[in-house]
Amino acid sequence: MHTRRDWLRSSIGLGGFLLAPELVLSSEERKKFNPRPLSNFVKLSSNENPYGPSEAVQKAVIKAFKNGCRYPYSYSDALAIKLAKKHNVEPENIIITGGSTEGLKITGLTFTQGGGEIIAGKPTFLAMMDFAQQWGAKINWVPVGKDKGYDLNAINEQINKNTKLIFLCNPNNPTGTVIPKNSLKDFCVSASKKAIVFSDEAYYDFIQTPNYPSMDSLVRDGKNVIVSKTFSKIYGLAGFRIGYLIAPSHLSKKIRKNVVAMTNVLAIAAAGKALEDQEFYNFSLNKIRDGREMITSTLDKLGLNYIPSNTNFIFFHSGKKIDVLGEQMLRLGVKIGRPFPPFYDWCRISVGTLEEVKIFTNALENVYNFS
Repeated sequence: MHTRRDWLRSSIGLGGFLLAPELVLSSEERKKFNPRPLSNFVKLSSNENPYGPSEAVQKAVIKAFKNGCRYPYSYSDALAIKLAKKHNVEPENIIITGGSTEGLKITGLTFTQGGGEIIAGKPTFLAMMDFAQQWGAKINWVPVGKDKGYDLNAINEQINKNTKLIFLCNPNNPTGTVIPKNSLKDFCVSASKKAIVFSDEAYYDFIQTPNYPSMDSLVRDGKNVIVSKTFSKIYGLAGFRIGYLIAPSHLSKKIRKNVVAMTNVLAIAAAGKALEDQEFYNFSLNKIRDGREMITSTLDKLGLNYIPSNTNFIFFHSGKKIDVLGEQMLRLGVKIGRPFPPFYDWCRISVGTLEEVKIFTNALENVYNFS
């Protein structure tokens, strides 16, 4: 009888499941782009980028160790200047945070504590809403549409005098959908006249629609719009905990008062170098695309429906309760995503390294063909 270790080894090539040569990384690529090492337990549940920090970023972090005795404020200001140039805003419009999650939480706290309302799609990323509720906020949930995307008409109908924030996770986590670009700006302009629109763009870099707009353009126009960005996804820096908000001055001044964690000098050095490392950015984007295609090809083969993804994960209709599928996959060494109510028979799977994806697809075929 095979052990799990034996099964894992066979699933990546030692037992006939070979990766195509063009999908195997060279020693130079491994050095420069730092794929996470393969282990007996493949974790594909947290939407982490399996690549990075890049070699260039690692060198920048090591160099920054000499600044570890200093507070991060001046270094953060320098990064804000670099980010302001990237987004064509003023440095005062940039707020550096401990991951974009801190940005979401302090924005919710700033504008809704004591009973203010947040309108949010369901399901979506919950950090803002969960934290704001602890401070007295009310959440007005609007179910996603049949396509699992935001129902902008339904959201618009729910805006009322108590609405302080409208939260758009775009692309949406966990569904992977993106708001049609022809509708997005018009909605944000209109809605921002009634409440603050928060555009969480953590997965923006993975959007497949050409020339898709960031809502930072509305920040430049002084609208009541806030944009959040992160270095956790495309840049592979989730463990460093660094992100930022882009907000017009009349809003950034209020939010800045509630920054708690900020970040640290090593994370700032990592982020600054990551912005310059276009080679890693392109590599990361291409490898995530390759892994995504491997997953959807397997789903097609098994006849499992899925939502076309604009992220580094896939949301597919498992047809099984997610806790049941989770246990089956775990026995084969793969950890999948948690339940996302009300879609208890849908699964969110992160794109790992191509070796990890191969283990996942083999495990999935094992579960559906032999269970």
